[in-house]
Amino acid sequence: MIWNPSLKNEADALLSEITSLPDEKFRAALDAEAYLRGLDFMNGVRAYHTHPYQRNLKDPAAIWAEGGSRLLDYGGPKDAPVLLCVPSLINKAYVLDLKKGRSFMRTMAKKGLRSFLLDWGDVGEAEKKMGLEDYILKRLHNAVEEVHRQTGRPVSLVGYCMGGVLTTAYAAMEPEKIERLVLLATPWDFQAENNPYVKAIQAAKPQLEQLIDYLGELPIDVIQSLFSALDPYRILQKFADFSKLDPDSSEAKKFVALEDWVNDSVPLSGPLAKECLFDWYVENRPARGVWELDGHYIDPKEITCPTRLYIPANDRIVPPESAMALAKLIPNCEVKAVKSGHIGMVTGQNAAKSLYSPLAKWLLSK
Repeated sequence: MIWNPSLKNEADALLSEITSLPDEKFRAALDAEAYLRGLDFMNGVRAYHTHPYQRNLKDPAAIWAEGGSRLLDYGGPKDAPVLLCVPSLINKAYVLDLKKGRSFMRTMAKKGLRSFLLDWGDVGEAEKKMGLEDYILKRLHNAVEEVHRQTGRPVSLVGYCMGGVLTTAYAAMEPEKIERLVLLATPWDFQAENNPYVKAIQAAKPQLEQLIDYLGELPIDVIQSLFSALDPYRILQKFADFSKLDPDSSEAKKFVALEDWVNDSVPLSGPLAKECLFDWYVENRPARGVWELDGHYIDPKEITCPTRLYIPANDRIVPPESAMALAKLIPNCEVKAVKSGHIGMVTGQNAAKSLYSPLAKWLLSK
């Protein structure tokens, strides 16, 4: 940010003017401002709930299923490099196929890559007792094997957010199975930049453990409340901003599409919730080198394939330093900084230029 002394002078003058008001006028001005901001928020919420936009993209054919998980086949040339995309376990996979013109999956297929998406699905009976080891060494492993079986070609993995942590662990444990690795906004040092989520989770740990043990899972409402509580004003502001948009604009439709996706999340199974919240955030096991799966400590230095990390500069969910901690450990790794946020990187108006095209070019190169 460029320092401008005149802005400070203007702010000081405005503050002086406000604080010099008589108590009654000051309180009245404060009440009026709070009322107007609350009104903008309510109008934004109302506009969101009444907006006619609905996602109308149909899922492609599923070529494999296990429990609630599916492999979706987005096509592409039969003899092209093979791509398997792995999203987070909390949010639905279709963020990578959000809407027409903003679909990572469909763009990759059109650019000449044989493209598959692992849709983790909901938490059913098969998933209720599954932890990270089950998801990575069984469910993800089986998906990789199925893609390889059906294509007869080596598989490149693309992991997004939490999915990147899973694919990192898999690539470290099964390096011979992965041709290339791509990590999008992937955390590793969960306590980087004094991550405020750590203290919140640590403080709520006894209550969270009791809730998880009682329900057998961690409801998505609890997860969203936990993280939203750290910055509640951002929620107020985003709906206030939405209230001022033209409902027919592409910006308004994108807001609704993303908000629908955020609200369409899934719970975490009990074992998985404890591992993610406490082993990752509170104990920071991945960054400390003590994250263990099946008796094997996960060491990114064991990843042998060419790797690319795309790190959003304005990421509110995964601090850039958290992702950079992983980049420093993987031997054959290059980092690409992206001027966007966590979700905007894969769905924003600049995603095609900053992510889709350069990534496709790299994956298609020999």
